[in-house]
Amino acid sequence: MHELEIPQKIAVWLLPVLFAITVHEVAHGWTAKQLGDPTAQMLGRLTVNPLKHIDPLGTVILPLLFLMLGGLIFGWAKPVPVTYENLRRPKRDMALVAVAGPVANMLMAIAWAVVAKIGLELEPSLSYVAVPLFLMGHAGIQINLLLMLLNLIPLPPLDGGRVLTGLLPGPLAWRLSRIEPYGFLILVALLLTGLLGKVLWPLMNGATTLFYQIFGL
Repeated sequence: MHELEIPQKIAVWLLPVLFAITVHEVAHGWTAKQLGDPTAQMLGRLTVNPLKHIDPLGTVILPLLFLMLGGLIFGWAKPVPVTYENLRRPKRDMALVAVAGPVANMLMAIAWAVVAKIGLELEPSLSYVAVPLFLMGHAGIQINLLLMLLNLIPLPPLDGGRVLTGLLPGPLAWRLSRIEPYGFLILVALLLTGLLGKVLWPLMNGATTLFYQIFGL
């Protein structure tokens, strides 16, 4: 298959990226609502309308930049607000709210794998439909697995850090939570030094291979 031009790449990746980052945030808000906190609903954030979730840097600029530079694409949306005090069992429930995002990405990766499989089955009789479906399905698998694995890193404010905070006993949870203001800077440092890639890419390659084997892609 020939290399896609930039406009073609945008067409292929646009929906998978938007759904991956917006549904991730909606999952946080929906779970919080089930556990007693209606903040996200009151602010109109329980919707897959991307306009309600767009972060100019994480949703637009960085995904486009990675798209033009090649390689895997990732981004983020505006975090859905959660009012800790509204949760019925705040410490436990914050962990559940946090893990809902990666779970949503896993479910979306499965859905996009089905799309890719449909595209594969339609080839070659309906290539004009099959090729876009397969490419979008592949993009959906990639972006959702990447967001799932990245967010499971146990570093606040990533979801994995908040899950770990909810599981640790009080004093240790408090110490870990103090890292949160510096979490993004730590993540950038790990990225620039290559340490993040050394951990993330083997996991990403393994997860992608597993998906392709399971769905026969």
